Amino acid sequence: MFHHSKDLQFNARVSKPDPIFANILLEQFGGENGELAAAMQYFTQAFGAKLPHPDKYDMLMDIATEEFSHLEIVGATIQMLLKGVNGALKDAADQSEIMQVMEGKATKESIIHAALSANQQFPIITGGGPTLRNSQGIPWCASYIHSNGDLTVDLRSNLASESRAKLVYEHLMKFTDDPYVKETLSFLMTREVAHYKMFEAALETIQPNFPPGVLQADPRFTQQYFNFSPEKSAKGPWNDGEMPGMGMEWKYISDPINHVKETDGLSISDSSKEAQLDATEKLNIQLSEQRSEEVINAEPTGVAQWSDYDSK
Repeated sequence: MFHHSKDLQFNARVSKPDPIFANILLEQFGGENGELAAAMQYFTQAFGAKLPHPDKYDMLMDIATEEFSHLEIVGATIQMLLKGVNGALKDAADQSEIMQVMEGKATKESIIHAALSANQQFPIITGGGPTLRNSQGIPWCASYIHSNGDLTVDLRSNLASESRAKLVYEHLMKFTDDPYVKETLSFLMTREVAHYKMFEAALETIQPNFPPGVLQADPRFTQQYFNFSPEKSAKGPWNDGEMPGMGMEWKYISDPINHVKETDGLSISDSSKEAQLDATEKLNIQLSEQRSEEVINAEPTGVAQWSDYDSK
């Protein structure tokens, strides 16, 4: 059950019209990394998370709802940036606010043309109001959403989503000199960082959470780093020394072609891996049963009811 407050979460303000930036800001309204995409991603992920992780369901719904409020902030800012463009712009006199802002550097018509030519959806379909399209007029698409049904996978997707959104806001601030708009963008950018840390903390509470999913990695093929760029090779913690958090050493394959030939297409492996293979298979069975039981035990018996209403 949603309840809408007429007041924005953050006091979004605009000091002067800027239709060009209004169009750019559509990227965070109906774009791939925008607020609607984030809201719908966390909203859809929450359903699968309720059993057996009601605490994560609560978190995802809270953050999804906040993202909807951020969508409202972005939409309101876009609308305020179009002040003087919407309405009876063609009937406005030269002393209109939009002309004062431009200080006579361009005609009113050229201002409108520059603002709208990059996205003709503005004047043709919406008349200048925010719409669920990105800055190029491409409609919002559900394929932007990543919801895989495994909470550890979904939380990692969310870390990436928050990172991308944070970067978009960072870039957007380069294209406006309005201190109020920058303040709003800074707030939205900072909340992406806060959400990132929330998802990171939530992921740590699910153990084990690596590798993603249930099935373990095949120990015969986990440690190899294949040097497919032999002319200018580089080494680092991704191919040399101990694998992060694995308690095993990387195996650097300097000549992948000969290695594949010598191992008959990687079908010949060290016999010492047999014990690890057996242990892996046992862990696959154990973790599969554990994950299944977690959901089954959390499911209600009899009539299913999503909400527990407080009795009066």
